[in-house]
Amino acid sequence: MTVEIQNAKAVVTGANRGIGRAITEAFLEAGAARVYAAVRNPSSVDDLIARYGADRVVPVDFDLAREETAAGAAEVASDANIVVSNAGVVELASPVDDNMIEGLKTQMEGNVYPLIRLAQAFGPVLKANGGGAFVQMNSLASLKNFLPFTGYSASKAASYSVTQGLREAWADQGTQVISVLAGPIKTDMSDSAGMGEGAPPPGLVADGILSALQSGDFFVYPDEMAQGVAEIYSTFATNVLEIQR
Repeated sequence: MTVEIQNAKAVVTGANRGIGRAITEAFLEAGAARVYAAVRNPSSVDDLIARYGADRVVPVDFDLAREETAAGAAEVASDANIVVSNAGVVELASPVDDNMIEGLKTQMEGNVYPLIRLAQAFGPVLKANGGGAFVQMNSLASLKNFLPFTGYSASKAASYSVTQGLREAWADQGTQVISVLAGPIKTDMSDSAGMGEGAPPPGLVADGILSALQSGDFFVYPDEMAQGVAEIYSTFATNVLEIQR
């Protein structure tokens, strides 16, 4: 399965900054007809609207903490054939810290439940529009737990598992599912978590997604650290994912 970005209509959560903004700009530059910028504050994409036009950048109300916004976004973006689940949260805690359980709860609610809500809301939309693609922003932390990001790693492991389930669940409707397994990327979130220094730019993620849409790949390893892991992990992962029940 492959998806053409030319004339595509895409939804990108967290489109106003960081990785989401880079994906939005890359899609528009590559010829997407429209990007629905799913953000909490519509004015945060005013500059994108000014640059690309109100017909090509359409702000849509979306908040990780308000579950009804996923269904609302699907109603607005009923012509979408690409959905990028990018927005997320991070809190630092090791498994022995007092705030571990509360932090894990916050990150499951911010990184896993919204993914499921988006998938349930947009699955029928993608099917109606020819299958399309669903992209989930996972992490190398989906594969290995990194201190002091134990709760984040656990939530990203869960989101990676859900992504695999979506790939299988949507195979018959022709929806390409993409899992982005990235190392630290230079964003406000990585800066606040103390991992931004020396990290590569978010445009690498956008480039990787565009390439996967053309190749039909499930995995995207956008940065040098992720590509190093891929040399060891990708063969194992592919073989395991293809195991038939």
